[in-house]
Amino acid sequence: MNKQIFSENEFRIIPIRVSDRFKIMNWRNEQIYHLRQKKKLTTSAQDLYFNEVIEKQFSQSKPDQILFSFFHKDIFVGYGGLVHIDWKSKKSEISFLMSTKLEKTYFETYWTHFLILIEKVGFFELSLQKLYLVVFDLRPKLYPIIESSNYFLESHLKDGYNHGNRFYDIRTYTKHQK
Repeated sequence: MNKQIFSENEFRIIPIRVSDRFKIMNWRNEQIYHLRQKKKLTTSAQDLYFNEVIEKQFSQSKPDQILFSFFHKDIFVGYGGLVHIDWKSKKSEISFLMSTKLEKTYFETYWTHFLILIEKVGFFELSLQKLYLVVFDLRPKLYPIIESSNYFLESHLKDGYNHGNRFYDIRTYTKHQK
């Protein structure tokens, strides 16, 4: 990538910072119910992941994920990026997780602005043709945000995700480069 910082108004994303790893770990552990993560992360596991996976991707020309720290008014409030990047097909899944304590107040605002910023990366910086989100039926407040950002429902798999011995639907939302 030629550009490293993407911003819009009071929001910006920068390449993921190692210094944010433990906040990210805590948010992931607090919100494990809607992640693909099966068990709580430990500090040693988080250190290992950043050292063995994240750090190596900074030197790759075509990594399978590109992660960012997300800021509102210069305060670190979330992280996410492009994951499962398929360079050949020019598509990627979007991943985003925000501070648990800020969800009640800023859920819609942060999700909306993160999508705007990550689209700048995916569509304009990397020339991807398709971005998509895979969402479990655990956070219905998310659907209107995604739809108002012009993503369309591409698929709806009934009972496709098992969490806590309960099955939830999986929805995939897609947006194509114009």
